[in-house]
Amino acid sequence: ISFTGKYSTNGIHAKRGYNLAVKRINETGGVKVGGKAYKLKIIYYDDESTPLRTAQLAERLIKQDGIKFFLGPYSSATTKAIAPVTEKYKIPMVEAEGASRSLFTQGYKYIFAVLSTSEQYLASTIGLAAEIAKKNGKKPSSVRVAMAFENDPFSLDVRAGVMDDLKKYGMKAVIDDKLPRDLSDMAATLTKVKALKPDLLLISGHSKGAATAARQIKEMKIKVPMIAMTHCESAKVIKNFGASTNGFLCPTQWAETLSYSGKLFGSAADWNKLFKATYDGYKNVPYQSAQASAAVMVWKDAFERAQSFDTEKVRQALSETNMKTFYGDIKFSKAGNNIAKPMVLRQIQNGKLNVVAPLKWASHPVEWPRK
Repeated sequence: ISFTGKYSTNGIHAKRGYNLAVKRINETGGVKVGGKAYKLKIIYYDDESTPLRTAQLAERLIKQDGIKFFLGPYSSATTKAIAPVTEKYKIPMVEAEGASRSLFTQGYKYIFAVLSTSEQYLASTIGLAAEIAKKNGKKPSSVRVAMAFENDPFSLDVRAGVMDDLKKYGMKAVIDDKLPRDLSDMAATLTKVKALKPDLLLISGHSKGAATAARQIKEMKIKVPMIAMTHCESAKVIKNFGASTNGFLCPTQWAETLSYSGKLFGSAADWNKLFKATYDGYKNVPYQSAQASAAVMVWKDAFERAQSFDTEKVRQALSETNMKTFYGDIKFSKAGNNIAKPMVLRQIQNGKLNVVAPLKWASHPVEWPRK
């Protein structure tokens, strides 16, 4: 997992989620197999946010450390690097941080993901923009969209989902940019945004990209009626950029206000409270931590249903997973992605993240246009 490099912020959030679940499971009796109770332990190596390193370290964990069960790294790029390795050695992996849908089109049998796939991240924003246009007596096709995406598997998948939805509504992308490789400057895109005045601006570049976007939107005084970006929480944009982030729409895999609950942690709000009591400095807990805890819970459940540590028996148990948890329902398709949990969209309103879509889960109405 990434403790250094461009994915390190989320690598650390994920590690804390993993560790919290391990601690809770070990404190509440461990994993019960064959009449014995076992404790969980995680061995970590830092892949430095480099996919090649991820693959090398996976080989080392399997060949030298004798590891038979994997949790995933952070990011789709590193998960894509590790998946062929775990597949080759027939090692099951429950991953929580690789959302790229291309992970689930390779015919892999040993990968299981608790999170929703990436094409769903910003697609719901297009539906929301279409709805707002209709309410204001305009055609959805009149909505003009600007986009800036990192050139990595996750963000390109997010873009693919957006493109499908643009087609559906007949909308046009007036800007379709790639973010620079180091994600540290998007002034070129934002200068175009100032000139072309789109109705909606979409950004995806993990935590570093979100922090850069929020900073430069503030510095350059960018006024767009609707702005949506991935990774708002993990980049701590509210804390770092204050009122200028009001109105941002932030897709999330999970929110503490949702009515999810399960045996180990109780409700979404209960897990959130425990996480904040365990780790200092979190105003909003990122969903990356929540889904990491969920992945560890899936392992406990599979071991106990398999009543075995045989990798094939455990793999079979994983494929039959059907759980209710604080993070949402978890059930895997044949391809290994979770088909039981939706994405939700939150909006920053007066410095707070409130769920605004889908309507079924909304705790607050959407504020439009951004002030």
